[in-house]
Amino acid sequence: MRMVFGVLGLLLVVAIVGVLAKKQLTSVAGTSGAPGAVSASGSAPAAPAQQVQQFQQAVQGAMQQARPMPDDK
Repeated sequence: MRMVFGVLGLLLVVAIVGVLAKKQLTSVAGTSGAPGAVSASGSAPAAPAQQVQQFQQAVQGAMQQARPMPDDK
């Protein structure tokens, strides 16, 4: 009897998680696929290639900065 309740409880949890995941995926798909979407900055969202290039430039800029030297005592 205890095993039956355990299995039923597990199935209930899986069903709840499935419903919540479906709701989350449909809400994300509805907002990200909107044509003419504008980002918070007011410009069109950057293409993935542009995002990669911006990230690479940011990394290169961070690598070029000199580290502060510690004071030896």
